[in-house]
Amino acid sequence: MPIQQQQDGLRLRLYLQPKSSKDQWVGLYNDAIKVAITAPPIDGKANQHLLTFLAKSFKVAKSDIVLEKGELSRHKVVLFASPKALPPLIDALLSTR
Repeated sequence: MPIQQQQDGLRLRLYLQPKSSKDQWVGLYNDAIKVAITAPPIDGKANQHLLTFLAKSFKVAKSDIVLEKGELSRHKVVLFASPKALPPLIDALLSTR
């Protein structure tokens, strides 16, 4: 399952598509949620851009997001401490559980 609700927050399994034409939630991709971002996968720029995009999407500080797995991979696991908002795709996936 790409989303796990936990007492300490929300854990997401993501599949990252760098160098996209725009930042966006794409949809389900195998057992993850595909996210497209404009940053290239060079020198950690994609990870930093992803964290900024996620922080805006969930209305949390970047420091409230932990990249648990996948620093050098397209497959990532991130943990959010108390998200204040949910993007429509995440909200829809949570309500279909």
